[in-house]
Amino acid sequence: MTHVMNHQACERTDRRKAARVKANPSRSAASRLVLATLAAAALGACRADHAGPQVAGWTLIDPAERHPILVSEQPETITLAVHRGAYGLTNHARHRVAGFLARFRAVDTGNSRIVVSAPAGRSNEVAAMHIVDEVRQMISDAGFPADVVRIEPSPGTSHVRLSYLRVVARGPECGLWPANLAEQRDNLEYANFGCATQANFAAMVANPADLLGPRTETPRPADRRDYQWKKYTQGETTGARTSTDEKINTQKSSD
Repeated sequence: MTHVMNHQACERTDRRKAARVKANPSRSAASRLVLATLAAAALGACRADHAGPQVAGWTLIDPAERHPILVSEQPETITLAVHRGAYGLTNHARHRVAGFLARFRAVDTGNSRIVVSAPAGRSNEVAAMHIVDEVRQMISDAGFPADVVRIEPSPGTSHVRLSYLRVVARGPECGLWPANLAEQRDNLEYANFGCATQANFAAMVANPADLLGPRTETPRPADRRDYQWKKYTQGETTGARTSTDEKINTQKSSD
């Protein structure tokens, strides 16, 4: 309704300006040209409010634009206690690291890094190095490449800290009802239209990073593909061969 009222007000203003230009023939051609240019610019500004699809002169609003989902990055962190004289992780700490790596795998988009911060210049520095070595080995055993891990010293702490940035989706705040729908006769989208759908979608998306773009792909298995391509170019069948053990022989009964 506001857009339509603004549009009608702009049209009235443009008509008044055009009338003033015609009612003053004594003005120079240059001044009339300036006034006409200003009127055209004002008309263009009024039309800018009506960007997007329209039905019978009414502008339709996309609920995803009115109620956007905000995607941001937040750190996911665990801290491991380092006791002086320790030679590795405890069973409890090892389970925590395994769970941390499982969560990282679930939300990894191919661009994240695991940052391992270790104490430096403290009495438990040697014990921290043993823990960092075991953590790095667990990351490697889990199938992550070496460039995923970054080790950095942390002089101000006595713990080993593991962290990565995870993508978080935050839905819109719903419940905006500025007008009585019983008195809304234009049958257009109301202020809260589509908000609940957007909020539920943000809460249910498994990996919010998918809202930003597709995930990175792993390298292709070149050996098998090259072998099959070679057979294709040579005119050979690319299907799997069936051995005699996989065939079934049937005999017709004499009865």
